[in-house]
Amino acid sequence: MVPIALESGAARATLSLALGALVLAVAGLYVYATGRAARRALLHRLTGPDAGPAGAGTADPGDPARDRPFAALDQRLRRTAVGRAIRVKLHSTGLELTAGEYVAYVLGAMAVLWAVGHVLLAPFFGPVFALVAIWGGNAFLGWQRAKRTEKFIGQLPELARLIANGTAAGLALRTALSMAAEEMDDPAGAELALVANQLTVGRSLDEALGELGERLPSRELNVLVTTLILANRAGGSMVGSLRNLTATLEERKETRREVRTMLAEVNATAVTVPLLGLGALLMINGMSPGALGRVTASPGGQIAMVIALVMYAVGFVVVRRFGRIDV
Repeated sequence: MVPIALESGAARATLSLALGALVLAVAGLYVYATGRAARRALLHRLTGPDAGPAGAGTADPGDPARDRPFAALDQRLRRTAVGRAIRVKLHSTGLELTAGEYVAYVLGAMAVLWAVGHVLLAPFFGPVFALVAIWGGNAFLGWQRAKRTEKFIGQLPELARLIANGTAAGLALRTALSMAAEEMDDPAGAELALVANQLTVGRSLDEALGELGERLPSRELNVLVTTLILANRAGGSMVGSLRNLTATLEERKETRREVRTMLAEVNATAVTVPLLGLGALLMINGMSPGALGRVTASPGGQIAMVIALVMYAVGFVVVRRFGRIDV
C-alpha cells in the first residue's frame, strides 16, 4: 500500500508542476505579446511611419508592413542610409508606399524603358532610358512632395487661426496643436497629429516642429514654426503674432495662386522641349529604319548623341528655372 500511495503522491506532484508550468508559460506569452504591442505603439508614436536609424531593421514579425509586397527588400533598405532617406521622402509625399516597393517599381520601370529604348530606337538608348526611369521616379516623388506641401501651405492660415484661438482661450501650445490636429484635414491634420504624438512621448517642441519643417519645406511653414518656437521660449503675445501671421499667409496664398497661373505656359514649354527631341528621334528612325543604330554604332555618333541629349537636358533645366519664382 505504501508504494502505491507514494506513486499516487508523485503523480499528483508531477501533474501540479506541469499545470503550474503551463500557467506560467501562458502568462509569459501574454506578457511578451503585450510588451511587443506596446513597443510597436511607442515606436509609431515617437517616430511616425519612419522608424529612422534607431528602429532600422527591427520590425516585428506581427508588423503589417511585413505583409506588403517586397517586404524583405524593405527590411534590407531600412539598414542603409539610402533606404532611410527614401523612407523620409516617401513619408513627406503622403504616398502609401514602402521603400522596398518604391525601389522595386523603379527597377521594373528601368527594365521596361531599357527594352523600349533598345527596340524602338537603338541599343545605345537602352541605358539612357534606364537613367530616365531613375530620374523620373525621383521627379515623381518631388512632384508629390511639392503637391502635398502646396496643399499644406493652403491650410496654414486656418492652422494659425486655430492655434491663435486656442492660445487666446487659455490653452497651452501643445494642447492647441492637438486640437488643431483633430480639427483639420490631411495633410495638416496628419502632420500635426504626428507632432502631438512626439510631444506626448517627451520630444521637445523645437525638435518636433523642426522635423515638420524638414518634411514639408516652405517659407510660410518656416515662418510659422519660428514664431511658435520663439513664443514658446520667450513668451510674449503669441495671439497677436499668430493673427498678424494669418493675414499675411492669406495674402501670400493669393499671390502664389496668381504667379502659378501666369507661369503655367512656361512650365508646359519645359516639358514640350524634350518631348520634341524624342519625337524627332522616333520620326528619323521611322523614316529610315535602323538609322539611329548606324549613327550610334561609331564613337563619333555616340559622342554627338550624348552632346545632343545633354543640350536637351540643359534646355529643360533652364526653362524650368525661368518658370520658378519664389514668392
